Amino acid sequence: MRITQLGHLAAALSVATLLAGACSGSPSAPTTGGGNGVAGGVAAQPRTVTMLGVGDIGMCGRAEVAQTARLVAGLDGELLLAGDLAYPQGTAINFRDCFNPSWGQFRSRWHAVPGNHEYESPGAAPYFQYFGEAAGDDGTGYYAFTAGEWNILMLNSNIAATRNSPQWEFVRAQLDAQRTPCTLAVWHHPLFTSGPNGNNNFMRDMWALLETGRVEAVLNGHDHLYERFARQTSDGRADPVNGIRQFTSGGGGADLYSIARVAPNSEERMSRFGVVRLTLRAAQLEWEFLTIDGTVADRGLDTCR
Repeated sequence: MRITQLGHLAAALSVATLLAGACSGSPSAPTTGGGNGVAGGVAAQPRTVTMLGVGDIGMCGRAEVAQTARLVAGLDGELLLAGDLAYPQGTAINFRDCFNPSWGQFRSRWHAVPGNHEYESPGAAPYFQYFGEAAGDDGTGYYAFTAGEWNILMLNSNIAATRNSPQWEFVRAQLDAQRTPCTLAVWHHPLFTSGPNGNNNFMRDMWALLETGRVEAVLNGHDHLYERFARQTSDGRADPVNGIRQFTSGGGGADLYSIARVAPNSEERMSRFGVVRLTLRAAQLEWEFLTIDGTVADRGLDTCR
């Protein structure tokens, strides 16, 4: 998987430092990694990155699948694919015929998590084969990467995420080792929703763990709509200080769902096709919900805890 890093600039500075040390007869200073590191005595500037989040995409015969892809093609940023990417059963043929024609062009930009439709095929094998390292490199469907000053946790809500499960322990280790100031988690099934599928309580333990790790936001799919929640705790209590903000971005082209009810702490919800653009700064999250008709239907700003 791709890790955002300083790349050629850091390498050039490191070489310059070694040459300077060789000329002076003194050893070169050590460098520290990460967005706030120092290379050769020059402080690295905090990096801003853009992520485009969307799920529920690859449904054959839906014009909105291609329209959402055209929207993405005109935007900068890496893709966070929030599951249900090849309907109806996540087969190799579904990926070939229903996902790839519109979305295969973004191969160099995407990071994926599986949805329940991928698991209509045993073990989601065609999904892992299609995405390769972009779905993680060990076949579990969960992994992590760094984007600018943010840690991104890509999780699999189709397997155990309860306390002490292997996935839960993986996330706990990631949070314990965290060196970036902010974290975003991505998985398919939303814990909270105003959509017809209802809450997915099997992700509550994971939410509670992320809460203790001071994670900023969660991105989901599954319900075919857009929804934004205020910061809340794992038991659904509003908490602007310690809670996590959730986004559902399931308007990738599959048939839209109607709002079934207004869930507690839901701040915005709409049945529209589009993607959520997340601008990740050193200590700040900015969001915009961009629809296929060119509207910015929701936007806002929050600060990392």
